[in-house]
Amino acid sequence: MAHLAAPKLPNAAEQRRLAALHAYGILDTAKESAFEDITRIASLVCGTPIAVVNLIDGERQWFKSEVGLGVRETPLATSICAHAILEHDMLVVPDTTLDRRFAENPLVTGDPGLRFYAGALLKTPDGLAIGTVCVLDTEPRGLTQQQIDILRGLARQVITQLELRRMLALSERKTRHLGSLVTAAGHDLKAPLRSALYAIDRSSVASAPEVQMRLAGATAQLLDIDRQLTSLSVAASSGVGLVPELAPVAIAPLLAAMEQAWRVAAERKHITLSTAASAVSVMGHAALLETLIGNLLSNAVKYTPNGGEVRLEARQDGDGVEISITDTGIGMTPEATEELFGAFRQADPTADGLGLGLWIVQQTADALDATLSVRSVPGEGSRFAVRLKAG
Repeated sequence: MAHLAAPKLPNAAEQRRLAALHAYGILDTAKESAFEDITRIASLVCGTPIAVVNLIDGERQWFKSEVGLGVRETPLATSICAHAILEHDMLVVPDTTLDRRFAENPLVTGDPGLRFYAGALLKTPDGLAIGTVCVLDTEPRGLTQQQIDILRGLARQVITQLELRRMLALSERKTRHLGSLVTAAGHDLKAPLRSALYAIDRSSVASAPEVQMRLAGATAQLLDIDRQLTSLSVAASSGVGLVPELAPVAIAPLLAAMEQAWRVAAERKHITLSTAASAVSVMGHAALLETLIGNLLSNAVKYTPNGGEVRLEARQDGDGVEISITDTGIGMTPEATEELFGAFRQADPTADGLGLGLWIVQQTADALDATLSVRSVPGEGSRFAVRLKAG
């Protein structure tokens, strides 16, 4: 008996399915803790050595997360999950050697010798199957109803994560589009505004004193509108909404508060947490600065092993102020630092959280007109620096 590859959906249906998958922008992305947790839970609950979050692309199956396989993708021709997405419900195969679809599959007859399969469908809100959360074993077996229900629940959690990422990307695109519209509108409005200012200026020369006073008032109002349009255009083009009102913020007490907030977490890991801040102020916003520094400090403590060090400093740097967070943590490669400030990116895919902390840092820095930089060496640690205007 020859191996039977899974048939594909009719062309129109398959194109809709692939479009839905690609819209998530998840293929070929790095490992993330949210999905690593799901495969670990699936493997543990079902008692199987292999668990996978599997996405079915046009000619391959790609694993967002896997336990027990050691690869990130395999050809679609040998995929059991490619059969599963043709089902209306989850597919359970107690013994692959007794199922004509899989008895001659190279993954069954050869390495790794798969004998059991159970896959819960990953279905988009539109009902399109894009993959599975599946568990596999090299021995024939079955699942209890409770295990099946949990596997279905994990599949729902995967779709929730993908929808969250899709909505965030859509929100960012809408914000950028709105920013472009506002910037263009501001530019278009400023041209007639300046023409009006020029006309008032010319008219004022030959006018009576009382008329000149009224024209001067009109000029002041138009100049105020001009300034507001400029501010609105700058805010919109930044892509983060309205620019907060910036004011001088003393840094030493703010860093002291941050140190106090994270001291217990640091002591729990026997991390030496220290602060050094000169008497400097920055043009900023206290709450946003706390968000920015708090996220960076949180990451430093999280990714520094027991007994390490984290140092928080602030110093005058020319006409600006540099705030730095230095740790002796796990460090990162240059490739990892390039995408670090994107949403759902983590230095350690097994760590807690969704990987939004540094994305929030970047958005907050943009709102404060601050610049971010990072230096990191794998196994030695990282140094994050934020540069702001002096207050």
